[in-house]
Amino acid sequence: MISLAGRDIMHAWGKFVFTGLGLGLLIGVTLSMAGIYRGMIDDAKVLLDNSGADLWVVQKDTLGPYAEPSSVYEDTWRGIRSMPGVARVANVTYLTMQVREGQRDVRAMVTGITAGRPGTPGWPPYLVAGRQITRGHYEAVADIAAGFKLGDSLQIRRNHYTVVGLTRRMVSSGGDPMVFIPLKDAQEAQFLKDNEAIRQQRRRTASNSMFNPPGAPGLLEAVIASQSTNPFVNAVLVQMKSGYSAEDVAGSIRRWKHLTVYTRGQMEEILVGKLIATSAKQIGMFLAILSIVSAAIVAFIIYTLTLGKIREIAVLKLIGTRNRTIASMIMQQAVALGIIGFVVGKITATLFMAPIFPKYVLLEPLDSVRGFFVVVAICLLSSLIAIRAALKVDPAEAIGG
Repeated sequence: MISLAGRDIMHAWGKFVFTGLGLGLLIGVTLSMAGIYRGMIDDAKVLLDNSGADLWVVQKDTLGPYAEPSSVYEDTWRGIRSMPGVARVANVTYLTMQVREGQRDVRAMVTGITAGRPGTPGWPPYLVAGRQITRGHYEAVADIAAGFKLGDSLQIRRNHYTVVGLTRRMVSSGGDPMVFIPLKDAQEAQFLKDNEAIRQQRRRTASNSMFNPPGAPGLLEAVIASQSTNPFVNAVLVQMKSGYSAEDVAGSIRRWKHLTVYTRGQMEEILVGKLIATSAKQIGMFLAILSIVSAAIVAFIIYTLTLGKIREIAVLKLIGTRNRTIASMIMQQAVALGIIGFVVGKITATLFMAPIFPKYVLLEPLDSVRGFFVVVAICLLSSLIAIRAALKVDPAEAIGG
């Protein structure tokens, strides 16, 4: 019956192929949705991998620095560095904002990194062009996804930065490209107020008698000076020595520094289980809806094709063809339609949808294998309606027609 199903397909091959193309576009969207979810997971893991950290020390009782705001004193790293099991520490700040280059704005995660060398926690692990930051101010390293080039001038808050290096796959958990600048500049961009706000705050402070009591002339100057400096960072990144347990070192820091400390596994759970959980549920719902729609389309198409050859089926029954053979023919046609659709969908998702989609789309081979078997299963189930209609055909219709 394979030849019979094939001959029936070839008899109306144009309708069959064009139907497969339409189904393939729908399957391509479905595969792309799965790739978007995989891309979100990969973005979160890449963010943690590229940070170079084993532990994240953040403000107590927060989910910082990625899922919630976090502020710790910038001198906290000194006490952490001397603790057992700690190899290297570095302060870091993260701020998602619009970065201006010329007449266009790019949404990016601006990351403030401490002075050091490649391998320092928080630094981009590798570059595809240019060099790392070597000066204390006004230099930047950007991910190529931002569209910046070497030598471009970026405006971040009030200051301008020259792009001296380009890196790849340095993105936030939301897929925004990262821009690295010196820590002091990042602190100024994130925490310090503009000049007019500082002047207004100084006037309020000067007019407040609490800060200008008789006999304490230096108190006012100290308060004003404190308003012009910033002692905070978002997190302290910690690299551990080999042979030490992450939980033991994290417990020691929690006990003595009264701060929250996350290990790699805990931070990954925050990013994947909390930060992108809602997006994952939305994508899962879209996948379920697309699967149902695909099944309905296949069922309708196969049912329509079956109704179009009712007389032929009646003739087959009249000459003694078994119901099992007729059902097998319809199932083969449904599976052939699904295979054509899957091939078209896979090509569409890989060559067209994934490259132009604004977020990172990760199409894993295992997902494609699963998708193929799901498509075949949907086609087999969808053919049952057409098979039921075919088996009800009366052989007498071949004579009466």
